[in-house]
Amino acid sequence: MLAGNNTLTKWSKLSIGFVQIAAGRLSDRRAKAIWCHRPRGSATNKAHIGMIPDFLVTHSGGFHADELLSSVVLTRLFPQAEIVRSRAPEWITPGADRIIYDVGGAYDAQARIFDHHQRGAPLRDDGQPYSSFGLVWKHYGHDYLAASNVPEAHIAAIHASFDASFVLPVDLTDNGALAPAGPLAGLTLPSLLETLKPDFDNADPDAETRAFHSALAVARTFVEAAIARSAAKLRAETIVRQAIEKTGQGRILELPMGMPFRPAIVKAGADHLLFVVHPRDTDWCLTTIRRGDDGFAVRADLPASWAGLTGSALEAASGIAGASFCHNGRFVAAAKTREAALAMAERAVAEAMAA
Repeated sequence: MLAGNNTLTKWSKLSIGFVQIAAGRLSDRRAKAIWCHRPRGSATNKAHIGMIPDFLVTHSGGFHADELLSSVVLTRLFPQAEIVRSRAPEWITPGADRIIYDVGGAYDAQARIFDHHQRGAPLRDDGQPYSSFGLVWKHYGHDYLAASNVPEAHIAAIHASFDASFVLPVDLTDNGALAPAGPLAGLTLPSLLETLKPDFDNADPDAETRAFHSALAVARTFVEAAIARSAAKLRAETIVRQAIEKTGQGRILELPMGMPFRPAIVKAGADHLLFVVHPRDTDWCLTTIRRGDDGFAVRADLPASWAGLTGSALEAASGIAGASFCHNGRFVAAAKTREAALAMAERAVAEAMAA
């Protein structure tokens, strides 16, 4: 699901200037336009990012996820720079006033050119290929996180986790090393971003450029949301770890609010925990703990006799006043009060231990 209206609204506040390049100035007539982006809150860590470029240069024509996502990072760090989409030699040749990515036929971080299409293209330490996104993230990701107000103590961890979970799949897909299959193949982020391209028979000469920047705004919401989620998980780890210490060898973990809990439970080696209880807006939630990152197997199911019941029917089946809901899949339940939620958890533990 796309980010909510608040996230999209901030992009309506972008200052986006369009400058049509005169045909005589470029040898490549496909170099359609220069757009200037000034994202809100784009403070930069200038001590690390070096000379400020005037231009961010990527290829013209059809766009893909890797240069879009690279543009997300670079426009955050260099909001004054203009995006140039061109294949003209005078634009894709390194210079002090530009960063070039996904075009140019070279990778040289000192010269600030980050392409991956050439012979001898760069590989990760494990031999997996980079796309332009991976290269840009490698060299500018830490500064992007600092500019996004990620605490310094968390930057290294978030940089590594985002690279493994978000950047690498894009790199592999762009290089043909990963081919999503099955009914969800068309719903991967690279596939969805490419659906924003103009139709093949759209004769508007500016359609490609407009589509690129529309897709860029969408790509930005996903990157920002993923980074925010990673940062939230690290904040949650501290709270969950403290709750685990307080719980001791008990089977029920009580948290002060809903939050990501499994990573901290796994990291703490708290294999004895079976259920988690926490308050919601108007009631309390009882949830199971998944065994692994993938799949739906849990450490212990809620009682089979509760499955799909609500209200008085669940109160009768459980013998607990205030029990209000149990999902038919037996992985989450709700109660009207803390006392009822804890009683349900205790009953679920007893049944699980007796099985």
